[in-house]
Amino acid sequence: MIRVLLVDDQAIVRQGLKALLSLEADLQIVGEAANGREAVAITQKLLTTPNAVEVALMDIRMPVMDGVAATRELLRQYPDLKILVLTTFEEDELVQQSVQAGAVGYLLKDTPSEEVAQAIRAVHRGYAQFGPGILQKMMVVQPALPKPEIPPGFDELTPREREVLALIGQGASNREIAQALFLSEGTVKNHVTNILGRLGLRDRTQAALFAASLQLDEH
Repeated sequence: MIRVLLVDDQAIVRQGLKALLSLEADLQIVGEAANGREAVAITQKLLTTPNAVEVALMDIRMPVMDGVAATRELLRQYPDLKILVLTTFEEDELVQQSVQAGAVGYLLKDTPSEEVAQAIRAVHRGYAQFGPGILQKMMVVQPALPKPEIPPGFDELTPREREVLALIGQGASNREIAQALFLSEGTVKNHVTNILGRLGLRDRTQAALFAASLQLDEH
């Protein structure tokens, strides 16, 4: 059972998500918050019990404390918590800030509920999750930024690892990469581990952003 916290300032949105996600046998809604400050307080209360909250579904624009600040504070206190951000295409800069704060997933608010459920499962397993077009749009928020520095280990990547990295940059999950390259998921997981180690990257989200920026440079 994956324990989920819903954070959105609109009660009707929370109620809708709760009703739809509660239909999933492996998901349990353990709390609701109308802003980031409430989210932090509820998480502090719930996490007196280990794993009482595992994934937070986080709106970005909220009063009192927005989703970016809440993400930053929650991950400072609870680094194992997975945060999946709900966004719109009008919130590019805030999505970029939430990346820097440590969120590992980003979905548009009109994403079908079954896809939201799949994304919750994916981030719970440790994968980054990007809705269609979000990753590419994030990379052009600040076009004046300098090109990313290429880590020394990039030249050590095998051709197959570069293929895996490119697909990570497109937001593909391990399963999707395995299907695209005709590999087992275990083999893909090993490649991802090697890529992170050789490039000195913290997690899959950093790898996705790095790969996407390289692809933009090439075009």
